[in-house]
Amino acid sequence: MAFCQQELKPTSSFAITGEVKSPSTVQASDLKKWSIQPIGDVVITNHLGEKKSEAKALKGVLLKDVLQNVEINAESPKVLSEYYIVCKSNDGYTVVYSWNELFNSPTGNSAYLVTERDGKPLTEMNDAILMISTGDFKTGGRHVKALTSIEVKRAGR
Repeated sequence: MAFCQQELKPTSSFAITGEVKSPSTVQASDLKKWSIQPIGDVVITNHLGEKKSEAKALKGVLLKDVLQNVEINAESPKVLSEYYIVCKSNDGYTVVYSWNELFNSPTGNSAYLVTERDGKPLTEMNDAILMISTGDFKTGGRHVKALTSIEVKRAGR
């Protein structure tokens, strides 16, 4: 059963941990290192496809760009298909992407870390660090407010 996130305290960084060679922390200010792209307006829908809100004038960086240089503990590229990425909010709300979704499908071109909303920079957003997947049919399912961690895991381990 899907549930709505409560109003959360914004985050200013998130950790990247798990099956990676070097765990790291990404500060909100670090997101400027990657290409910031216009996202536009996104209607946030629930699991039934009903409109719940609208995020306007978004800009952001692709999640795959942030993860591109993270070295995964994989013995060969062949096993990357066994990995998945767990993204958590500071209230425990959790969403998952497979490695293939981000790096080998159109989903990777629509999963963003939002750097600007309604003309406000990340540091002034009340739902920062915000993650959104604009290519999902029902956008609320992977709409993460107050991102605090990204953990790389391997299936079956």
